[in-house]
Amino acid sequence: MILFGDRGVPDSWRHMHGYSGHTFKLVKANGEFVYAQFHYISDQGTGFHTQEESVKISGENPDSCQQDLFESIDKKEFPSWTFCVQTMTVEQAEKFRYNILDLTKVWPHSEFPLRPVGKLTLNENVQNYFAEIEQIAFSPSHTIQGVEPSADPVLQSRLFSYPDTHRHRIGPNYNQLPINAPLHPPANFQRDGAMAFYNQGNRPNYQSSIQPLSYKPAAYDSAKHEVFIGAAVKDLSRPTKLDFEQPRALWEKVFDDAARERFVSNVGGHLGAVKSQEVKERTVRCFAAVSQDLGDRISKAIGIKSQPPIELLPAEASVQFRANLGTPFK
Repeated sequence: MILFGDRGVPDSWRHMHGYSGHTFKLVKANGEFVYAQFHYISDQGTGFHTQEESVKISGENPDSCQQDLFESIDKKEFPSWTFCVQTMTVEQAEKFRYNILDLTKVWPHSEFPLRPVGKLTLNENVQNYFAEIEQIAFSPSHTIQGVEPSADPVLQSRLFSYPDTHRHRIGPNYNQLPINAPLHPPANFQRDGAMAFYNQGNRPNYQSSIQPLSYKPAAYDSAKHEVFIGAAVKDLSRPTKLDFEQPRALWEKVFDDAARERFVSNVGGHLGAVKSQEVKERTVRCFAAVSQDLGDRISKAIGIKSQPPIELLPAEASVQFRANLGTPFK
């Protein structure tokens, strides 16, 4: 719904928000934690291109967004984003209407307000595109002390898959490159190998019995609150009526008439080119579950008859997961 709506084609990188998407944790030294969602809100506001405009621009200048960002910084019109955090307690998570591990759900701002905590400003263009852009390696596993991942199954898989991609794309010691290295590299047992240049001198590559590691594990067992296997995956794998509440609100309450027309045109333009009649009908049934009006409009746009919505489990089907949140992991 977002991808094929106006938000799907921002008119520049300066005019788009950023989100963590996944749920993380903010953890205190004593082990207490709250769940968190991170937001970067554009101080320049937002803007979009229509489908027709984006096709024209991508043909004339496919790097238009990059050019816009470079030139704005070059003119010292530094773009900035206000960094905000939403937090949710364990008790609130157990009572929350939606599964907090669901990447597709939004935490309502009325219940969990955006709390501004900082600002990100881009005030300098890169000097070497290869070294500072093409060799950069982002990963959700690169977190600072006090920020930890939740049991979101998609996030858990990304903690491993992103570094694997970096090792394949850049090299096994990608984290030693200046663009990826911390300002003060920590002492560890990862050293040498291809392209390694932070070898830690003559430091022993074994654990000393004279100076044992000072690291202490977290003072809490996250399994006491989260079910990592089974319930979490099961709850996120079956469509219920809850899954269509927020898309329906986007269609009925957020989109205006013009935005609805653009959305139907965008979806119809792509779906109409599909050759399989079955795929067309099944896709329209998904949109009909959001709104029968939406499904009917898309049906008309691609020239098929109206379709009923797909069958959905009742909203209560997700209740058992939240009831299991406090069950120890076994």
